[in-house]
Amino acid sequence: MRSDLKDLTLKGLWSNNPALVQLLGLCPLLAVSTTIANALGLGLATLFVLVVSNLSVSLVRNIVSNAIRLPVFVLIIASAVTCTELLMQAYSFELYEVLGIFLPLITTNCAILGRAEAFASKNALLPAAYDGLMMGFGFALVLVVLGAIRELLGTGILFADMQLLFGPQAATWRWVVFEDYEPFLLAVLPPGAFIFTGLLIALKNRLDQHFADKQTKQGAIEAGSKRARVTGVIR
Repeated sequence: MRSDLKDLTLKGLWSNNPALVQLLGLCPLLAVSTTIANALGLGLATLFVLVVSNLSVSLVRNIVSNAIRLPVFVLIIASAVTCTELLMQAYSFELYEVLGIFLPLITTNCAILGRAEAFASKNALLPAAYDGLMMGFGFALVLVVLGAIRELLGTGILFADMQLLFGPQAATWRWVVFEDYEPFLLAVLPPGAFIFTGLLIALKNRLDQHFADKQTKQGAIEAGSKRARVTGVIR
């Protein structure tokens, strides 16, 4: 069981990350990640929908026939998105207005329907919920990293507008990293989002290749090593 959870964690955060490997949900990822606050808001909303939809799909997997499973899954996801919208309207209305159309569009996020079909519909409650949690966390992590890069290069500031998510006390979290910074417009525009997402994907692939080469070298050393027997008197 522990190894299964470790495998789900590794897949969600790295080896099968929805944004960097599956390349799903890129539309909201590129559009909303202009600041850390926006990215974190959409990331948490997506994480919540992933966990709730995976749990619900796992619960009904044995009573829904294959012929109607996809419409049922979409209905479950849409219900979870509606609950998320209502919660955000109640507790973070300004951020709800900033995210705009991209919040209801979570319903059409292929990463969520894909996990419901590929994993939650074939597994029990705990693994399904944990898979949703890790996939959602991996997606949110990429969103926040991309938001931090774009916000820093675009404005020279980090953690602006965090009060939209955490209330008025978070207004003081705003950190001016570069004084008298000349805004880099490309970073906050959609082409900049494409460029930085491509760089993140390239960085992940480079790290994967580095670790693969390291394992290959280690395996070759172990395969070619010889045992040496040492005899003598130990004083």
